[in-house]
Amino acid sequence: MANPMRTFNSFTPLMVLGTSSGAGKSLMNAALCRVLKRYGEMPLPFKGQNMSNNAWVDDNGGEMGYSQALQAWAAGIEPTCTMNPILLKPKGNCTSEVIHLGKTVGIANANTYYDQWFKSGWKAIQKGLNELTKNNSHGRLILEGAGSPVEVNLQSRDLTNLRLAKYLRANCLLVADIERGGVFAQIVGTLALLSPVEKKLIKGLLINRFRGQRELFKNGQKWLEKETGIPVIGIMPWLNDIFPQEDSLDLLERKSFKNNPDIEIVIIKLPSISNFSDLDPLEAESTVQIRWVEPGNHIGQPDAVILPGSKQTVKDLSKLHESGLSAQIKKYAERGGHVFGLCGGMQMLGKSLSDPQKLEGKHTNDQCEYIKGLDLLPITTVFEAKKIVKQRHKIISLWPENSEISGFEIHHGVSNPCVNNRNSIQELTQDPYIGWVSSKNSLQNIGGTYLHGIFDNGHWRRLWLNKLRETKDLERLPTNEPDHLTRRESIINNLADAFEENINIKSLLNYEK
Repeated sequence: MANPMRTFNSFTPLMVLGTSSGAGKSLMNAALCRVLKRYGEMPLPFKGQNMSNNAWVDDNGGEMGYSQALQAWAAGIEPTCTMNPILLKPKGNCTSEVIHLGKTVGIANANTYYDQWFKSGWKAIQKGLNELTKNNSHGRLILEGAGSPVEVNLQSRDLTNLRLAKYLRANCLLVADIERGGVFAQIVGTLALLSPVEKKLIKGLLINRFRGQRELFKNGQKWLEKETGIPVIGIMPWLNDIFPQEDSLDLLERKSFKNNPDIEIVIIKLPSISNFSDLDPLEAESTVQIRWVEPGNHIGQPDAVILPGSKQTVKDLSKLHESGLSAQIKKYAERGGHVFGLCGGMQMLGKSLSDPQKLEGKHTNDQCEYIKGLDLLPITTVFEAKKIVKQRHKIISLWPENSEISGFEIHHGVSNPCVNNRNSIQELTQDPYIGWVSSKNSLQNIGGTYLHGIFDNGHWRRLWLNKLRETKDLERLPTNEPDHLTRRESIINNLADAFEENINIKSLLNYEK
């Protein structure tokens, strides 16, 4: 097959593959993008198919994986959905929302996905590649694989690993996570399942998340290179920075403990949690300790509780009711506790939720089309067919104090204040449907918003944290805090510094003379 990409790009594409999910492909891709940017190149991050409920919205209102947005920021360019042509957002019951080039195109079942969506998916990938490279003709594609490239039962239908690598004749880097153990078996086993043509594409091996002295791995490196015939181009050390996670399973590995934090915030780990990158700015606050609580566990006595977004809000709310966690949250709020909801989390705080068209998939029973909320905010929510997906810039918040904020929206639900309770609710912003705060005397610390990324706004985040600190008679934090993008840039630079120091990427690069 002729390679049409050669007409657009003179640089050989690079591709980051992994021996497994969670090997560190996303962050190694981001590091590679920042390093190549430092070299004067224009890296173009690309992942053909991503499965994640952690999404970003580009400037044209297209949905894409958050990890590709992060890689775009590392490359110094604006994220666009052409960087992630297929986004699958799991809905439960082995179904996923299918998004092609930023727009929802249907619902897929795991059993029939490849039969029904393979051809249109490959076309979306080709179109994304063509648009991305046409608009950035001097760029180099930096591709990310998905999971393992050698799932034998799926290889013939794999859209985003070896099919793409061969299509683009990319120089591939194979990443293995030594922290999880079995790194030699991971690498040798993966290479053994590649065809000779595919194995030739692997130009280097990268050992990720190594603890201790590198000298201890010297013999292992020699063995790998002798056994595989492929150079180990570097050993990436374990880094302590809190990096954005791609899927909710990674949240289980977060063990961020701080010495004598002033504030403890409980985050409810919903079964179908989405857009959990909303919480990264709070993780980065040195005075804040985050504690994740799953249904069935106790919230204790934190300084605040946050209900994050959910891909299955009705079902997750039912789980909170069944486990008794919703009763805990309600009692906590009625005792004066601070509770804040993000998107689906805000909907749960209302009086009721209605999903007459079952947009969130099959519910546990027919009556779950309508479900009572926690009744902490006097709002009702109805899920409508049209999804609201858009960036929001320079909105003026009215609570906790006036502040300019930005973010983005992704939601089917439309919420409205209850007619009989308008005196007990106030709008969070000058825009009347972004969010609300209870003004009822006994529930003045309850609020929520549809604005993903609200905690990215440094000034607003500090205003909110200062409300928590006031209840403990703690000194106010300075509110002239830069937005989280400044912290994000620092994390990306730290990652790239470590990458440059420990990884030799010269063998991957193919500069044209």
